[in-house]
Amino acid sequence: MTQQLLAHDSSPASQPTADRSRFLVVLDVDSTLIENEVIEMLGDLAGCHAEVAEITERAMRGELDFAQSLAARVALLEGLSDTSFAEVGAAIRVTAGVPEMITAVHAAGGAVAVVSGGFHEVLDPLATSLGLDHWRANRLGVRGGVLTGSVSGPIIDPQSKADALIEWAGSRGIPLSRTLAVGDGANDLRMMEVAGLSVAFDARPLVREHADIIMDVRDLSQLLPLLGLRG
Repeated sequence: MTQQLLAHDSSPASQPTADRSRFLVVLDVDSTLIENEVIEMLGDLAGCHAEVAEITERAMRGELDFAQSLAARVALLEGLSDTSFAEVGAAIRVTAGVPEMITAVHAAGGAVAVVSGGFHEVLDPLATSLGLDHWRANRLGVRGGVLTGSVSGPIIDPQSKADALIEWAGSRGIPLSRTLAVGDGANDLRMMEVAGLSVAFDARPLVREHADIIMDVRDLSQLLPLLGLRG
């Protein structure tokens, strides 16, 4: 597969340039869009970081079912105050190159979205501040100001990530051949399979084996040459 997404244009040559420049970039969040693993940060506050981190790593390597692993980790957070969302949000570090990448994609008429096995409670303010076009994540159960140890609503699993990419592309009239998916863990593989181009970003071995492109330097402005936006 070519290493530039714009080469995947199957539109007629007569199609207006403005339309032909449109594409969709969909990224994972934890350890991709951001340098952190949010559920581990919540685990720090709940006093169970080691247990949460071990389950996370095994799930990202593809050794555990993602939905089951998420339920097990969230259960460890039971009783944590919902004020932890703001505390964790303030400590998040956005990965290098993210603002530059988003600005360039928007200037070219494209869209940037994220889909996460993490949580809306932390992602919503971050996505708004970055100017993302779409985002989707899990929601944590909260009652009386504390976490219940459960997820509220459907779990965002690997198929949900793929479905989100397909949905967002369809809503914008963007063919899947002009989509780019970026991830680092096993739960990103299905969305990477359906995308026109897939990038393993500082990823686990299983993801590296299946991606079109491997990036080991943690700077997401590296995506721009793949989109024909920087030489």
